[in-house]
Amino acid sequence: MSGRAPKSLAELRKRVGAVRLRGADAARARQMLDLYLDTAERHGQSLDVVLREVKAGLPALRIGGAELQGQAASEPVRTAACAPGCAFCCILAGDEGAVILEAEARHLHAALAPLAGAPDGRAWSSRACPALDPDTRMCRAYDARPMICRTYLSPDSEACRSIAEGVPAPGPVTLGAQRLYLTVQALGRAALAGHVTVPTYALSRIAAAAVEGRDLSAALREARHKPRTLDDERARLAPPHA
Repeated sequence: MSGRAPKSLAELRKRVGAVRLRGADAARARQMLDLYLDTAERHGQSLDVVLREVKAGLPALRIGGAELQGQAASEPVRTAACAPGCAFCCILAGDEGAVILEAEARHLHAALAPLAGAPDGRAWSSRACPALDPDTRMCRAYDARPMICRTYLSPDSEACRSIAEGVPAPGPVTLGAQRLYLTVQALGRAALAGHVTVPTYALSRIAAAAVEGRDLSAALREARHKPRTLDDERARLAPPHA
């Protein structure tokens, strides 16, 4: 993509249409993002506002959120064993936790910053998400939880316990809304390449920075991913033979 800034929403839509992106969700994500941009254009939204939204991941979150609502009656949701205090899915791998977008990082930090200095989930398990209350194992930022927290489900809590202990087990799934939202963000990032940097962040690092009292700027700086992380996460979630 050209490094020149798009001069209109119509030009931005053309750039999205020209992005070459692999994956089972690419065509649908392109269609949904184009509809989002078309709606913004018809409502007279300014290009600058839309560019800021794409950078923050708001189109991806809104499209992914709508997809998640449509999956509310799916079998993984109906059979989920998830319950308050069952927080084995919140024991995170490595120091990353999960891939989240800028808007999610900002919301999560704002929700946890007032709790700075209080014991956090790592008092329960060293690898637990800092957003957890260590006694109740309840998320203290539930309303601000990122998309990955909303889309990861399991019909078997013991499978989650096993995975948390490092033993693979069948059962847990990530709903397709997660792939779609990441793919929408990948399209927006590619369309703005050379003009606007569209970063992703590590969930656990944002949460840790907030509860340890570091401000938002420091949290974003510490938690920022390398550019390829978004593509790696999309590849990890790709269905077999996609």
